[in-house]
Amino acid sequence: MSSSKIFLQNRALGYVSNEIPLVTRYINLRRENLIVTSVGRAFHTYSSDRFQLLSVSPQHEANITCLAADCYLVYTSCEDQIYAWRRGVELKHTYSGHKAAIKLLFPFAVNLVSIDELGIVKVWDIKTESIYKEIQLNITATTICHPPTYTNKVLIGSAEGKLQLWNIKTGSMIYEFKGWDSSVTSLEPAPAEDMVAIGLKNGKIILHNLKFDVSKMTFVQDWGSVTRISFLIKRQLMMTGSPKGTVVVWNLEEGKVDSLIVKAHHGPICGLQCLPDEPLLVTSSSDNSLKMWRFDMSDGSASLFKIREGHFKPPVSIRFHGASGASILSAGNDSTLRVFNTVTEIANKSFGRASYNRKISKKRGNKWADPLTMPPITSFTSETTRDKEWDNIVAVHRGIPTVTTWSFDKNKMGEHKLCHERFKKNVSGQKGISANCACLTHCGNFVVIGYSSGHIDKYNVQSGLHRGTYGNPTAHNCVRAVYVDTLNQVMISGGSDTFLKFWNFKKCDLLAKLEIDDTVSFFSWHSESSFLAIALDNYDICLVDTDTRTVVRKFSGHHGPLTDLTFSPDSRWLVTSAMDSTIRTWDIPSSSMIDILKVDTPCVSLTFSPTGSYLATAHADRLGIYLWFNKTLYTHVSLRPIIEEDQITEPLPLTGINQESLECLTVENEDKYTPKEQIENKITMSGLDDARWQNILNLDAIKKRNKPLLQPKAPVAAPFFLPTIQSLNFEFDIEDALSKKEINKKIDPKTITQTVFAQKLLKAQTLNDYQALFDQLKLMGPSALNYEVRSLSPEAGGTFELMIKFLDLLKQISENNKDFELSQSYLGVFLKYNGRVVAQQPEALTHLEQISKNNPWEKLQNDFLLCLSIVEYMKNN
Repeated sequence: MSSSKIFLQNRALGYVSNEIPLVTRYINLRRENLIVTSVGRAFHTYSSDRFQLLSVSPQHEANITCLAADCYLVYTSCEDQIYAWRRGVELKHTYSGHKAAIKLLFPFAVNLVSIDELGIVKVWDIKTESIYKEIQLNITATTICHPPTYTNKVLIGSAEGKLQLWNIKTGSMIYEFKGWDSSVTSLEPAPAEDMVAIGLKNGKIILHNLKFDVSKMTFVQDWGSVTRISFLIKRQLMMTGSPKGTVVVWNLEEGKVDSLIVKAHHGPICGLQCLPDEPLLVTSSSDNSLKMWRFDMSDGSASLFKIREGHFKPPVSIRFHGASGASILSAGNDSTLRVFNTVTEIANKSFGRASYNRKISKKRGNKWADPLTMPPITSFTSETTRDKEWDNIVAVHRGIPTVTTWSFDKNKMGEHKLCHERFKKNVSGQKGISANCACLTHCGNFVVIGYSSGHIDKYNVQSGLHRGTYGNPTAHNCVRAVYVDTLNQVMISGGSDTFLKFWNFKKCDLLAKLEIDDTVSFFSWHSESSFLAIALDNYDICLVDTDTRTVVRKFSGHHGPLTDLTFSPDSRWLVTSAMDSTIRTWDIPSSSMIDILKVDTPCVSLTFSPTGSYLATAHADRLGIYLWFNKTLYTHVSLRPIIEEDQITEPLPLTGINQESLECLTVENEDKYTPKEQIENKITMSGLDDARWQNILNLDAIKKRNKPLLQPKAPVAAPFFLPTIQSLNFEFDIEDALSKKEINKKIDPKTITQTVFAQKLLKAQTLNDYQALFDQLKLMGPSALNYEVRSLSPEAGGTFELMIKFLDLLKQISENNKDFELSQSYLGVFLKYNGRVVAQQPEALTHLEQISKNNPWEKLQNDFLLCLSIVEYMKNN
């Protein structure tokens, strides 16, 4: 059950890979290699041609511990369970039998080899899910491979440094290799027969002949242990990965280093695989990135070809950008600014890392740690008005007074670094000053920046020139937040002195001050409604109307420092997050809390989609951005005030769509509104769609309107042929024509029978009979109902008795006051087509008088007038 009645788990954005090594599989039908990476409790499948995300697997019960694949299936392990997936989304097999967590998986022809932490090897039959063989190891297995041409044999490396060659068919160990006094971290069959590459923890790579137990070549890398090994066969190259993110390319013919990919990743190389028959290398890392390298340089080295990546350190600030709600700007602790698309991951882009000198950093590339990298972005502001002309994003960095500009259109860092001259000089008292906040004007021309020193400066974004200072000499003791209204008339600032100050934007003069309960932490604003939400250091929220300059609402309830605020697009809700691991939704008109979303880790930033569809959140120590559905857009939700103690903790959304949550939404909603069948014999509507009864009286006009302007042409007459009989003599078949004439002569209009509904109507006697018939009418469409009512008259094959019976039906329904609008609509249709006939029948007129006496609308109108009178009386007194 969800702890929130408004927000439902959707999916997580920004996850690409983790510490589990990637695997590749060749698909004959697609004629391309697919790349599979783990992202926690699910795995992603990418195409190698376009590097496009093809599928996201269903969620596992816990994090994936192993990943393997062959041409047909993808195998995953979760704790002590093994799963086989078809097409990356369809679960085909489940293998149960291990008593401990599984650490190694290896598909081998029609078998699957698995090794758990207790050293138990199980050989499974893939199709039948049965255990073919079970082996107990006396070593701590770390890696496994199959030497080519060695039938039914696998080679297992160990933490003790030994290698063991096993026959999985007989379950016997064939040979044990003594090792090299270091743990085996990687095994990979070499292109030469009987040769295998062995990676050790001490950084050595051994090319060993298994047949003669002789080492042919030894390499040593200086970047730590060997994490992965792969071969580029056509070029006689061997790639090895390291914990420092460097890929070493070895020339096997010359026995030396051919080239290096220094700092290929910010984390250790966890996955490394050369694609067969292509000069391509795919790498993955725990830094949340997947990269493809192409060996196309003039010296034979590799260059970055394609990349899929997210933040490798948790994001700290996120905001939707643009009116479509498709783009989310995200600033992370890795000093990068990225944009994530809510529709397709192809549109995800990185604006690069913030640098003091972008040109020099670009020349350095990824070969060294860049000393020019700026501190992480703590907050940013963006607008779309001047997107094409100049920079439209302004970012504040941690611990420095310099503010940077960025361009969303060009997807890169801008040229301007805004810093006042007073902070550039090494003056006593100006050390340790940092920019705390910034606000980009709605027109996109100016940015207002507040500093920890109490200064507030105004800059022109296009030129980067200083255009004014607010305060003499400072505006506050320490500026915490600034805001500029939509028309650039008023600038509002808040700081550590419990005052909210209103300034003339152009002249920089102080207009007014508003004292609030506590010091300001930060602002959030809704320009269309002129609302300014202020987070205070005492964990409360004040809502200020910037037009009247008064506090209109106060919200209390959080038990920790506030981290972010956001308004819903219609400004009816204020959504807040705090370090107490709750996300609270406040209803502004009623000044009450209507929802609490408790999460397992604190939310550090949140933002509402401009369309109102999603709430996006970023959380402490999490690399992704999490999307939550707004359930009020497609289902009824009770928004009454809630009690905090009733809530439970909600897990964060997972990568991909959580189908289970969507199913729970349809069957489990404790606040779902269920109307009563009837209240005290009052008028009750049917609840049917308006189109089912409003258009019945105008059905003829609708048909006339929809009639085509050009009448369909009659088909061209076919040539006249007389039917013949198959016989030796040429004879015409005239019996069929004669039989049709006889049938036509036998048809008599007087013998036309009534419809099934009319037959049941004649037999109806009790109230239950009439109610069943009325329920049958409710199931009919407008055209079918129109036909049934028309067929009641004698002119259409009905009888006077049928008409009287139908009036009895309407009388019974109207007396019960149920289905009020339907009964009135059906009566209108009846009188429209049969009014002339009814007027000539005294019995029918008597029934109509009885129906008219029951006037429920008059009773309801009296109730309305009574309520209005009471309300007016209370207003006047």
